[in-house]
Amino acid sequence: MLKAIIFGAPGAGKGTYASRLQAKLGVDVISMGDIFRELVKEQSELSSKVKSYMEKGSLVPDDVVVEVLKGHLAKISKGKGFQGVMKRHNYAGGPATHGSTFYRAPGSIGASSFPSRVWKNKGMPGHMGSERVSVKNLKVIDVRVDQNLLLILGAVPGAKGTYLEIRKES
Repeated sequence: MLKAIIFGAPGAGKGTYASRLQAKLGVDVISMGDIFRELVKEQSELSSKVKSYMEKGSLVPDDVVVEVLKGHLAKISKGKGFQGVMKRHNYAGGPATHGSTFYRAPGSIGASSFPSRVWKNKGMPGHMGSERVSVKNLKVIDVRVDQNLLLILGAVPGAKGTYLEIRKES
């Protein structure tokens, strides 16, 4: 199930946006408050920082939010359709000259008398991409609450304009 975290200042319309996401896309929405309440239960330096802000009833600063959200992103990678073994599994292929007609083929896929079958996980042509990919250790550069932006440094999986799942690294 896809989950989304919505940032924003108090009264910025996060609740309205969350209900729209749930209605249109069936996305579970997690508030930062829920994440903070879960974090306070743990015994760590970061949880004590968050707890002090929550007890005061003040806004949690961006640098603490960034620390809480450090973790990894998960997304469905871009689909690449049906691909051959050279692109899908980095096979070398055959010679391109001297009359060879063996250019991009996979070559032999198994022995004859033993094992008389093809081994499991043998690299074969097939569908590539459209898989769930997690990218770890990306840096959260900035949280712009007024613009509802989370700036991340690094290669983020998936196509442009799609939703990302941000999870705390466990």
